[in-house]
Amino acid sequence: MSGRRSGGARLLASPSALIGLAGIAAIVLLAALAPLLPLSDPLAQQPYGTLAGPSLASWLGTDNQGRDVLSRVIFGAQTSLLISLVSIGLAMVLGTLLGVVAGYYRGYAEVAIMRVADSLMAFPSLILGVAIMAILGSGTEKVILCLTIVMTPRFVRIAYGSAMAVRVKEYIEAAQAVSAPFHRILAVHIVPNIFSEILVVAILWIGTAIQVEASLSFIGIGVSPPTPTWGNMIKSGLDYLPIAPWMALAPSAAIFLTIVFFNLVGDSIRDVVDPRHYG
Repeated sequence: MSGRRSGGARLLASPSALIGLAGIAAIVLLAALAPLLPLSDPLAQQPYGTLAGPSLASWLGTDNQGRDVLSRVIFGAQTSLLISLVSIGLAMVLGTLLGVVAGYYRGYAEVAIMRVADSLMAFPSLILGVAIMAILGSGTEKVILCLTIVMTPRFVRIAYGSAMAVRVKEYIEAAQAVSAPFHRILAVHIVPNIFSEILVVAILWIGTAIQVEASLSFIGIGVSPPTPTWGNMIKSGLDYLPIAPWMALAPSAAIFLTIVFFNLVGDSIRDVVDPRHYG
């Protein structure tokens, strides 16, 4: 218990972790409370207020249809974060289970699972995502499914390596000696010993999921307009970049800052849980 407290203290003592946590908290709160905030309707068009620059009435200006950019960035955070967090969560659970099964049982299970995982990992994330979306079609739920498929093999690989390392430990052999069922060995002995590593990569890969989601929306095969997402906001803003740069720069900054915040937290947690970093 003291180790956990000291680990938490080390994390909170890190300026990078504090900046990342504060940034993530701010973005999540803004996204969650968006319907309660005094914001314009992100879908409401104002034909006589198009391409208006930043002002007191519209802090980040308006787009080519007169929609408030700040409102669309905040409401777009709901969609982008929902897709990224849900897909990473699903991939973490599924990938960890498959990786542990492959590493624990070995044999045919190992060959089948790892060959599929390695085959999928041979493709860059965006290329694989484009191929999957070409089959599934556009839509929020389909983007979540796509990102889950893209990210799961990465968790499989991490969990597989970790399970291979712990399966030869004495406490695993002791559990096997008393004929403990696999689900008990998994829940009591394996997952607790690999969870910290899985958590670190999950946090770091949230940024990758955000990038892929934005890219899919940008090229028109992700979440369809008029639903605001950071990716389709950048796409619509590029045509007006010379005269209304805020249309593309605002969502681009949101993506950049969100990825930076998650990476700061992920790196800080890795520094805490990896003994090589603190002896």
